[in-house]
Amino acid sequence: MRYFFYLFIALLVGSCAKKNEVEEAIDTMDLSIEWNRFDKDFVETPENDFNTLRTKYSFLLPANVEDSVWFNKRNDSLFQVVTQEVQSKYPDLSLVEEPVNSVLKHIHYYFPDEYPKRVVTLVSDVDVNSRAIYADSLLLLSLDTYLGKDHRFYKVFPEYTLRDFETNRLPIDVAYSFALQKIPMTTDRTLLGQMIYFGKILALVDYLVPDASWELKLNYTKEEMQWAKENEVEIWKFLVDKKYLYDTNPKLFQRFIQKAPFSKFYLAFDNESPGSIGVFIGNEIVQSYLKNNNVTLHELLIKDEKEIFDNAKYKPKK
Repeated sequence: MRYFFYLFIALLVGSCAKKNEVEEAIDTMDLSIEWNRFDKDFVETPENDFNTLRTKYSFLLPANVEDSVWFNKRNDSLFQVVTQEVQSKYPDLSLVEEPVNSVLKHIHYYFPDEYPKRVVTLVSDVDVNSRAIYADSLLLLSLDTYLGKDHRFYKVFPEYTLRDFETNRLPIDVAYSFALQKIPMTTDRTLLGQMIYFGKILALVDYLVPDASWELKLNYTKEEMQWAKENEVEIWKFLVDKKYLYDTNPKLFQRFIQKAPFSKFYLAFDNESPGSIGVFIGNEIVQSYLKNNNVTLHELLIKDEKEIFDNAKYKPKK
């Protein structure tokens, strides 16, 4: 017994040492990332110099749109208020530059063909579907979607979504945007397949933002995370007993995976549960697979969901 204990400690120490080596290599990496503040340049560039702005941001200011359209946009009172709030929250980029650069370095380390070279910050009229967009060597960040959960702009949004507007979500959103591009949507329409697919997404996010808590990656509060962990056995038993795992009914996606204030078991404790509980279970399955199989990140990403489940040796924690 003592032999196995020392073997476990040796493996744990070795794993931590390897991880530290990786993080040190990433930390010293120089990607020469260029940061541009389109949100400021757009409102501060004089009209007689607008062609220079068009050249610099041709992907945001298409040539087939007249200058007058952009000038009217700049003069719109609501747009001006949003822009002022962004400038007030982010007079410089000190709050976001370091954590975002770290994600981009991790991307380049694990995917050497990916070379993120340019980050552009902008105002998107609080378009929550375009918070962070990773496209080839370009990253677009909508700063007006990260003004803090208590900001007056967000009063119209459901309460359970307000955590999305915090600055600490930004590196997670960058990693998530990249992960969605790297991991093709699964063709497995079963609830189990969908859960494991999103578990793979979170596994890649974990590689790219290793210092973030699982609460932040899952977008749970500490209380929600505690509830999920304490009830993991019962959640799994419920899904098995109801024969939901291999069911392809799209309503199950809405009940257990889709973002929501709570998951829908249709039981008395529903309001106590966090939303997207299926994503939590899917992540637990994928993490169990990584623990019990000697696979690289790239190997994980191309594994189909059935193979992951069959070899995960997943056992809910009591």
